[in-house]
Amino acid sequence: MNITPVTIYEDPSLKEIHERVNAIMEEAISNKAFPGAQFMVVKRGQLVFHETYGYHSYDRITRVDRNDLYDLASVTKIAAALPAIMKLVDEGKLDLDTPFSAYWPSWKDHPEKAALNLREILSHQAGLHPYIVFVNELRDKKGKFKRRYIHSRYSKSHPIKITDDMYVSRKFRKEMYKTIDNSVVKPEKIYRYSGLSFLLFPKIIEDLTGIPYHTYIRKEIYEPIKAHSLMFNPEGWYPENMIVPTERDTIFRNIQVKGVVHDENAALMGGISGNAGLFGTAEDLARLMHMYLQEGKFRGEQILSRETVREFTKVQYPENGNRRGLGFDKPLLDNKSRSLTEAYPAPAASMESFGHSGFTGTFVWADPQGDWVFVFLSNRVYPSRSHQEIYAMDIRERLMQLFYEYDQE
Repeated sequence: MNITPVTIYEDPSLKEIHERVNAIMEEAISNKAFPGAQFMVVKRGQLVFHETYGYHSYDRITRVDRNDLYDLASVTKIAAALPAIMKLVDEGKLDLDTPFSAYWPSWKDHPEKAALNLREILSHQAGLHPYIVFVNELRDKKGKFKRRYIHSRYSKSHPIKITDDMYVSRKFRKEMYKTIDNSVVKPEKIYRYSGLSFLLFPKIIEDLTGIPYHTYIRKEIYEPIKAHSLMFNPEGWYPENMIVPTERDTIFRNIQVKGVVHDENAALMGGISGNAGLFGTAEDLARLMHMYLQEGKFRGEQILSRETVREFTKVQYPENGNRRGLGFDKPLLDNKSRSLTEAYPAPAASMESFGHSGFTGTFVWADPQGDWVFVFLSNRVYPSRSHQEIYAMDIRERLMQLFYEYDQE
């Protein structure tokens, strides 16, 4: 992918799009949808738009920069765990239709889970419980942290750092696994979003490769596409003034979260998880999405097989009203018939398109029809996750639709 920008002002209609994007972003910031954001558009491997807006926070001290690092939240699923899984499918170490219990043996002791396969799990068709708030397991009946799980100082028994004065027991991860093992499964085979399996994938990947999860992804995926900013736990490794803050955590850590994962469950995994924890820049996310768009190829090198990328990015269970691919989100099945406020991710997005959103205000999408890559990064949870204007104002949908409509003219 050529990341050098083309001149967008040569075409008058593109100049008009630039002005309209500016208006949408200024409206969003003035309504406190987020203190700042950036939007990037790549077409046919060429950067046609990348602009930044606003500040890291409402104190208006640090302006948003193109090289800023964001907490990607659930975008981690398709930017870290999923490419590793795809690589292992290519290598024959994972099979989509083999019972998942072959890779997570404790499920063999749970009849309702024993026969579930990776295809059902990745497409959210398995009936798994949606989410578990593991922070609740750390507290006693009085709401205080249990001493066996939380210490104020690092030790061999409590090595997982949450804050400077909060360390979690190494045994708690096993408690998390056990709780997931014992969680209820819905018997109906219908779409039910669940992120629980993504807490298990790092260990499975490590068991199958003999390499730490984050090391495997870096070597097999990020280094070949030169996506060097994609990382876990960037605090101390990346300039502080280039890391965008997320939420002021008043529930668990009582800190301003910045440079460490926002998601509490991922934090309890040491910040390295499959459900959340990845940080990155817009450019490096665009590189990854472009690799997917080119069916696993990047600058002549086949990183993932075409067959695997095609399989993962297609709808798996449309007959059940499930729009999802394998790990990837997809447009609503009746998207073309919906208005801008009802469509997802935008009315003009093709059914071949795919991507994912993140709780912190992040979003990535690729569309083979038109050869588009869209990257939207914001910290909409600053200072609090109660900020929902990004959804109410259809910010990302409106931005994408502008470029689709230009392409149709």
